[in-house]
Amino acid sequence: MKEISEPRFNAIAGYARDPRAALTGEELAYYEVEDGSILGLIIRDRIDGDFAGMAFGRDAKLRFRWTSMTDFLESPELARDALAELMTNLSDEPDEFHHQGDEKGQPVDFFTPVHPPEVLHPDFRQVASEIGFFPARGIIEPMMRWHEDLDGNFVEQFQSTAFDQRIWELYLFATLIELGFSLDATHAVPDFIGKSLFGPISIEAVTVGPTRRGAEIVPPPPFETEEQMEAYLWNYMPIKFGSPLFSKLRKKYWEKEQIEGVPLVFAIADFSSPGSMIHTRSALERYLYGYSFDAARDERGRAVAKPTKIIEHRWGDKVVPSGFFDIPDAEHVSAVISTTAGTISKFNRMGILAGFDAGDVLMTRTGTVVDPDPEATSPLIFKAIVNAKGYHESWVEGLNVYHNPRAIIPLEERLIPGAAHHHCAAEGNWTTTAPRFHPLASSTEILGGVNVAQALADFEGPAMKFWKKP
Repeated sequence: MKEISEPRFNAIAGYARDPRAALTGEELAYYEVEDGSILGLIIRDRIDGDFAGMAFGRDAKLRFRWTSMTDFLESPELARDALAELMTNLSDEPDEFHHQGDEKGQPVDFFTPVHPPEVLHPDFRQVASEIGFFPARGIIEPMMRWHEDLDGNFVEQFQSTAFDQRIWELYLFATLIELGFSLDATHAVPDFIGKSLFGPISIEAVTVGPTRRGAEIVPPPPFETEEQMEAYLWNYMPIKFGSPLFSKLRKKYWEKEQIEGVPLVFAIADFSSPGSMIHTRSALERYLYGYSFDAARDERGRAVAKPTKIIEHRWGDKVVPSGFFDIPDAEHVSAVISTTAGTISKFNRMGILAGFDAGDVLMTRTGTVVDPDPEATSPLIFKAIVNAKGYHESWVEGLNVYHNPRAIIPLEERLIPGAAHHHCAAEGNWTTTAPRFHPLASSTEILGGVNVAQALADFEGPAMKFWKKP
């Protein structure tokens, strides 16, 4: 057996965890046999202080689940030796040995087309066939074996009409699992009902799509000049965010018995035009709270954000009131969450970290990140080599949580650790708690035909570098 990283183990078998297991056992190391058919981990019993090995094999739906374990032993070295023997023996067992008897349905065949070529979404065709997206395919396949398709059309829509929406749902699924939530697979509404050691949560996925006129996609307005960008972010995009959020509000999810007393969160992603999410975070914030914030200086010369109340957003003949959290019934929504990272690029980067190497493909990531300097008025720029040793990323990284000041059931920050949590009081006083590294937006470049091993051998310095905007 060979030792593997925690991100690789999590990508392949982390979905089998019960969050309560962390109370009694500490995970120390992770392993797989040469052909990847058996996984293992070493745990330390938190109560008795002894050690054991746990082995995982594929069930009838190809999901890695606990199969066998060693005795508890006095040292991690003894546990490792016992686990190596156990995993070798399990490798000789037939596939049926690992089946659990509770599997329903067939394994998800996620990337085999279920439509004729002309119906497939162009992004799906690219992800399913190009070598540069091998890491994304590698991390999505085991994930989809655990994702319960309660609506029965996930794969079909992922491949054709709703690629972005389904990627967004997969991102939320991966993030909730990373945060230690066990998910309720008995209800299709809302999209996710979860419980962690810190409490329950329910999440409904929301996406902003392009404007359509019949079957035709209407391009967004230009935002090349400063004036065009201001109009785009002050009026056009707040209205775009408002439409799907208001539609979700009308469904009254809080009346569902399965989430009674549970915080309800709307998770929104902007797919209104290619790459639009890089620019539109401020538009969402304006619409949610009904305030804009201008850079100013207080009486001591310190940088502060001056709030200005927004009454409405107007674009052409469309007018909507600003302040989603002020709308009647919005008090039933505990928070709105969003990120610019819920895209296929995120899966590609996380796939690299999980060891799904694309061979001769090098990935670089460039973006902006919150400047920890309290006097800063603009973000830092960063650039990273995703393949490089020392590069780190999590699913929750870059997630923004906008708390509703009027929520009947407030969302506790500890339910979503690692995110940036934003609060805005009625008079516009804004407070944020965020991790030290909190990216605002980024883009990933895929460089094919690169001798990655040689490039990394010649590379000097940290995996990620920062600098201030000129």
